[in-house]
Amino acid sequence: MKELFSTGMVADICKVSQQTIIRCFDTGQLEGFRIPGSRFRRIPRQSLIKFMRENKIPLNNLESGKKKVLIVDDDEEIVELIGDVLVRDGRFEIQSASSGYDAGIQTQVFRPDLILLDYMLPDVNGNVVCQTIRKNPEFEYIKIIIVSGVIKQDEIDQLLKSGAEDFIKKPFDIAELTDKITAVLQMS
Repeated sequence: MKELFSTGMVADICKVSQQTIIRCFDTGQLEGFRIPGSRFRRIPRQSLIKFMRENKIPLNNLESGKKKVLIVDDDEEIVELIGDVLVRDGRFEIQSASSGYDAGIQTQVFRPDLILLDYMLPDVNGNVVCQTIRKNPEFEYIKIIIVSGVIKQDEIDQLLKSGAEDFIKKPFDIAELTDKITAVLQMS
């Protein structure tokens, strides 16, 4: 079990930017120490737990070590298929949403590392969801992969400009999807 964390690690665990963690450290809200002779900061586990509790940040990120994936699709079979594969993989924690509205709520509550986003949702398209997430600095760490069966190359280009990291066309190969997820999350 890890006992000492860098500001980058704490930012990943707390799902905020590293600058936010540095500010909290520098103002004394997050206790830790500087490595002698350097500008690097280190936060002991107990200080991190105290900080997370005081700020109502769920401790499950600290404990599970799994990457959180939010599957946003109105097709229950696709959600079930992707969810089963990722849960069996063992490296992922899964939640799902069936609309853009639900995706917004789940993003706030679940704080995913990655969103698998269907382009055509019942209430909104993927472009709007991407732009909304990218406008919120709290979610700058979230990666987005668009999943769709009906889309043109210019729409794909627009989605990538709107903040999606990658695109996968339906129907997709499960191995290809898992490879894209691990690549986007930079997992080995």
